[in-house]
Amino acid sequence: MSNLIYINGKLFPKEEAKVSVYDHGLLYGDGVFEGIRVYSGKVFRHEQHIERLYESAKAIALEIPMSPAEMIKAVEDTVKANNRTDGYIRLVITRGPGSLGLDPRKCQPQVIIIVDGISLYPPELYESGLKIITSSLIRNHPNTLSPRIKSLNYLNNIMAKIEAIRAGCLEALMLNHKGEVAECTGDNIFILKKGVLKTPPPDAGILEGVTRNVVLELAQQAKIPTQECTLTRHDLYVADECFLTGTAAEVIAVTDIDGRTIGTGKPGPITQELRRRFMEYARS
Repeated sequence: MSNLIYINGKLFPKEEAKVSVYDHGLLYGDGVFEGIRVYSGKVFRHEQHIERLYESAKAIALEIPMSPAEMIKAVEDTVKANNRTDGYIRLVITRGPGSLGLDPRKCQPQVIIIVDGISLYPPELYESGLKIITSSLIRNHPNTLSPRIKSLNYLNNIMAKIEAIRAGCLEALMLNHKGEVAECTGDNIFILKKGVLKTPPPDAGILEGVTRNVVLELAQQAKIPTQECTLTRHDLYVADECFLTGTAAEVIAVTDIDGRTIGTGKPGPITQELRRRFMEYARS
């Protein structure tokens, strides 16, 4: 059975789901999106994702043509229409079709909801851990396009991802304009050092991930000390453990950064415990 795609209040089979070539989302990357998980038939942290979507839209002066409550219902109805108990939702708001110029005033925003499966990393890497590199590209400067906006303009991340792939890795670390650790191309990053779990703060040039925040909550429940603090590559190289979090990635260990073995070179015990707790929580 073909996936059903929601576009502006109607459901279309995947093969018939189309947008205008004049859509400014296509022409200029003008829009915002959210990636959301479905676990055991429930949309995970739905309200938090929708809140972030509307904040991203407000930041780029994009008015979403429905209320947050209506959006939540549209997402849940689309999940049900696709008979998905476990999967991935891509919720996209484009500026909509307009002219070939940059002026957005004639555009009519579009709401697109895709429900499908996703596998960001091969299953075996959850057992062995990821190898990553540091990208030569810095994360977007907050005075240009803030990383806190989950926009359709992902070239900054994509170019860093290409750099990682060409280096034989699946992910790249990105530094901010100060040379501090920000995040990876699609995931937030954590380290464990002497029993303390550390991750960069929102003002380090990160997207404040929903999964990131859940992991911080779970760590606190497990009595693991946590800190949101400035990190450098040195901090990562000498960490006892390192892992990434993200909606698609969930929780995955990092065992090598720029050719430096992290900890024992295997997923550490706290990483494994937090992954276990996250999956248990997500499916509860």
